[in-house]
Amino acid sequence: MENSQQTALVVKELSCSRDERLLFSGLNFTLMPGQVLLLEGSNGSGKTTLLRVLCGFRDADAGDISWCGDQIDESSYYADMAYVGHADGTKKELTVLENLRFALALNMPGHYSIQQALEKVQLAGYDDNSVQTLSAGQKRRLSLARLLITHNILWILDEPFTSLDRQGIELIETLMVAHVEQGGMVILTSHHDLTIPHMSLQRIHLDSLDS
Repeated sequence: MENSQQTALVVKELSCSRDERLLFSGLNFTLMPGQVLLLEGSNGSGKTTLLRVLCGFRDADAGDISWCGDQIDESSYYADMAYVGHADGTKKELTVLENLRFALALNMPGHYSIQQALEKVQLAGYDDNSVQTLSAGQKRRLSLARLLITHNILWILDEPFTSLDRQGIELIETLMVAHVEQGGMVILTSHHDLTIPHMSLQRIHLDSLDS
């Protein structure tokens, strides 16, 4: 991972509206290596919108976002960040193995080989299965395997526990803890009450930022 003295995501006075309705304003936070940020709020409070802004999918109405001291568009931010959203981001016509090889071809290798990642997310033996034959939970696990095989400091996860059973939820929490212990960073939305070390967890409740 990057030197923790140089790596930080800093958000200042961020504001966003949708359909002429203010979602949140004056949002400020700093995320450092070894930290998890949980975004909370009611449906429609702007959690997914904020993640889309952080991923560069849409612009904020106001505010500033920097990475390692530089504006995100002028830094390595997009190469250092990985996003898993509501859609699994997999190519359904390809096999499990082909999907992971495709992801690896576009990114720097991470801490795990493809086979190690498949074992970690409990998909070992599914290499040649077409993604369209997988269950919703297995597709979610495949998305997590992509995170493990690529080198991304910052994980941005939108409701990552969707479609997972208790075992799958515990698996994601374990992977998140391992990631931050290695100097990684995580931003996520979730209705699930996280059971990870509180020292690494920040919370922002967006309902309190709509005025």
